[in-house]
Amino acid sequence: MIPTMILFGLVFGRWWRASLLAAAVIWPVVLLAGDVTTSLSTLAGGAGLAVLNTLVGVAIHQGVLSVVRSLNAVRTRANGS
Repeated sequence: MIPTMILFGLVFGRWWRASLLAAAVIWPVVLLAGDVTTSLSTLAGGAGLAVLNTLVGVAIHQGVLSVVRSLNAVRTRANGS
């Protein structure tokens, strides 16, 4: 679960709100479809963990995006002067 949802956050981190919402909805559906559990408390806990793991991926994505944008801005200023 952890690598899957972190990867999900890394790939779809640009749309972080939709990614977090999708993680909260999709992971419990995967648990139900895989016949892993039917307990509501387990599904709620799984959804919470899925959101936290996706948040890690989103944070990494947003951090890398910020660094790339900063480097591009510095390079643009250096070439424009």
